[in-house]
Amino acid sequence: MSIFKKMEFSEDKTEKKTEGVPEKVRCLIIGSGPAGYTAAIYAARANLSPVLYEGLQPGGQLTTTTEVENYPGYPDGVTGPEMMEDLKKQAARFGTDVRFGMATASDLVSSPFKVTIDDAKVVEADSLIIATGATAKYLGLESEKKYMGSGVSACATCDGFFYKGQDVAVVGGGDTAAEESLYLSGICRKVYLIIRKDHMRASKVMQERVMEKENIEILFEHVTQEIVGEDGVVTGVMLKNGKGEIVRKDISGFFVAIGHQPNSEVFRNYLETDEIGYIKTIPGTPKTNIEGVFACGDVMDPHYRQAVTAAGTGCMAALDAERFLGTRKF
Repeated sequence: MSIFKKMEFSEDKTEKKTEGVPEKVRCLIIGSGPAGYTAAIYAARANLSPVLYEGLQPGGQLTTTTEVENYPGYPDGVTGPEMMEDLKKQAARFGTDVRFGMATASDLVSSPFKVTIDDAKVVEADSLIIATGATAKYLGLESEKKYMGSGVSACATCDGFFYKGQDVAVVGGGDTAAEESLYLSGICRKVYLIIRKDHMRASKVMQERVMEKENIEILFEHVTQEIVGEDGVVTGVMLKNGKGEIVRKDISGFFVAIGHQPNSEVFRNYLETDEIGYIKTIPGTPKTNIEGVFACGDVMDPHYRQAVTAAGTGCMAALDAERFLGTRKF
């Protein structure tokens, strides 16, 4: 308890000294998760003295995942929170200043770039790495939250293996839902594709592929009412059909595939994004339209959204930040 009080006093004292005066750093990383932490590891090893703000969800989406079995280096698997803690410790080991806080405003007109943290503190950075990720969209049901990580998932390629030979459901009518259903159809015994409308929004070719799969059953005009379970795991889903009838489908996995929202809002006034909000980068690089600002991970990747690909782009962002700083005098 005494240590906690001492830390509080130290932080308060520092804020009083620097009130109204921006903190200046060489490399600022906004966001954690595989992309942010990997960028921090590389930046720290390059003596860039990186400062990383973790955001409201330190570790990102993987902290809501139970077992991760497809990340290299973990032959026995690892939980999402454990893996993120490992990456965080590795970043800190090389000197990364890891802090809790989120970016609430930015000014990227010119270097040094200004980022406001928690509507209060301004940090000026010679280089900026954005690794804020993307947030999966959910239906908003209480039962979704209850069974998150215990049968409810927003990533079939991440968690589909755990339902091998079982019956699962996918909700959504676009290309993402079609892709998830097709992937799961190669693993699971039966896939129910739940669509609230009387048609699919997916591209024609994706619709044809879904309809050709014998173990995918499309449930048009069905709306998810509740996800049910026993002993803390999902056992079924309650649906309302077009006639207003409530029907139950017995499943062990429920996959939400209604899209993701990239967490780029704070930077959109300056950076080029697509129509959804994913930050555009020069193909094959993490470089944005502003020299010295880099984007990595899910905030710039609408296609793969995997931990290993996010980590790879985090590495690239740090290497490019090092090269950028090496060519300029600040």
